Amino acid sequence: MTADAGFSSGEPSRSDYRPSLTSEQERRLQEDYRGKVKEFDQLEVDLRGARTLQRIFLLSMLGATALAFLLGYTVIIGLWITQPSFTRYAGLVIVTALWAAMGRLFWIKRQEITTKSGELRNALQDRQTAAARLPLDSPSGLRIYREASLEIIDQYRRGANRNRRVHNFFQVIIITGSIVTSSLTAMNNGNSIALRLGAASLSGFVGISAGVTGYFKFRERGYNLQSTADEIEKHYNASQFMLDEYAGSDSNSHLSEDDRLRMFARYVERLKEEQRKRELQLEQSSSASEEHAS
Repeated sequence: MTADAGFSSGEPSRSDYRPSLTSEQERRLQEDYRGKVKEFDQLEVDLRGARTLQRIFLLSMLGATALAFLLGYTVIIGLWITQPSFTRYAGLVIVTALWAAMGRLFWIKRQEITTKSGELRNALQDRQTAAARLPLDSPSGLRIYREASLEIIDQYRRGANRNRRVHNFFQVIIITGSIVTSSLTAMNNGNSIALRLGAASLSGFVGISAGVTGYFKFRERGYNLQSTADEIEKHYNASQFMLDEYAGSDSNSHLSEDDRLRMFARYVERLKEEQRKRELQLEQSSSASEEHAS
């Protein structure tokens, strides 16, 4: 008997063996995965809210401190001559207590954010562990991939909206700054130093804004992200309702769900790769423009 006899008998090799799951076991794994995803999303929202509250709290405390200094200055002007000792000690105690309270509350919020960050990392590991238990070569794993593409669509669209807002912000600065600079230059007859300084400052700010938009290319980045998100959404709807190439070549026999899901996964991976290449091209063009300018 040769060494290949075991393979010619038709028995599956150990490397090709995959434990089969019943429909009930697969359903429980899917429910567990959805629960972990929901828990992770909730912790992520809580962490984002805690960080936002921390920033609002810090800004509020800084504003309160500045207001306390302004009000304290007006009080000091009136009490410094009549009661100098009271003004010095009371002001020192108030300012010290204010900064101590701000530092303590800021530290408490920092510890809370640290705790939430740890819980978020643990939830991410639990979600990954739950996803690892799912059979990826089954239709349910491909369905999860298709539903996860909705998160990719939202991520790309958020990035597109962010780049669009930044581009519009700089464009408003460039347009309004150019008009105001021209107006200040026309109004100045050569005697007003304030108008000259204002026109020069606005002109420099407009130039900086134009350089930033030309280097980072916010408009192109937003357009690429929006186009990729729209393409993925189009394939998502087509795979779900059996449209276009997902309907199959023969009108009588449609593609199976497994084939549609695999085709959708191939398209999504190709679109993501094209998006990464476009990002690299923008980075390379910006670097090339900088080297040419230098």
